[in-house]
Amino acid sequence: MKKYFSGYKVKRILCLLFMAGILFITAFIHEKDIVYAAGLSHVDSNMTGDTVERTNINEPGASESAEDLKELNIANTVTLTYDNGNGTLNGALRILLTLTLIAIAPTLIVMLTSFTRIIIVLHFTRAALNTQTAPPNNVMIGLALFLTFFIMQPTISSIYTDAVVPFEAGELDQQEALQAAAVPIRQFMYPHTQERDVRLFLDISRTEWDGTNLDDIPFSVLVPSFIISELRTAFMIGFLLYIPFIVIDMVVASTLMSMGMMMLPPTTISMPFKILLFVLADGWYWVIGSLVRTFY
Repeated sequence: MKKYFSGYKVKRILCLLFMAGILFITAFIHEKDIVYAAGLSHVDSNMTGDTVERTNINEPGASESAEDLKELNIANTVTLTYDNGNGTLNGALRILLTLTLIAIAPTLIVMLTSFTRIIIVLHFTRAALNTQTAPPNNVMIGLALFLTFFIMQPTISSIYTDAVVPFEAGELDQQEALQAAAVPIRQFMYPHTQERDVRLFLDISRTEWDGTNLDDIPFSVLVPSFIISELRTAFMIGFLLYIPFIVIDMVVASTLMSMGMMMLPPTTISMPFKILLFVLADGWYWVIGSLVRTFY
């Protein structure tokens, strides 16, 4: 018992010494900062270090030429300028814009293109065949991406011709380039968006629309309307794909029941017949061909 209390006292003494050391170091640093700040009267209140160490070399507005602007950190601000005034962006800003586009590219590909409809129909096709993981997810996503690029190629070309090239040439500013890039995307989404979906989000957002001019539909309304329409269309196509395979399941189940083989799962017998029917009918040709034609 005495050893326990003696060890406890030692721990308390060590903790008190540790806390006293921390307080002493904190007070010493604070006093040093006060003395240092009082001895450097030439340093402004919003600047750190002396005139040799601080990052602000020149005062704000003291630059008289482009070379002065290139000095380190003028007033601790970031300035973006065009290279030599020729309307093109420098390499660092191009990398920044490229990384930004890469970050939001998955969302744009999934929500503003034909990718949603394609990947859902491919999923329904695999589920109807009951092949579980054949074709695997990587193959389905890759196929959907290439089909999306094939379908969206005219839209991408229009964006490049009407927005990117004039912006690079200095004919359009950033706002005008974004507006020009949005036009081909809107033209792609208009035919595949149902009016009832547009009316739904217009009513929710309490936005008025005359029902004639499609350009008056806000982009924030058009995008979710397009997504819902794509989901509806994809599920309708998936239902049509299921019908022939359901018939095969029913025939196989009825045959097994008549033979008294009730313990044998019908899907085990029907899956080879589904694959055989799909191969003989050249199913991938018809599914992919019909799916792509829905966008034309």
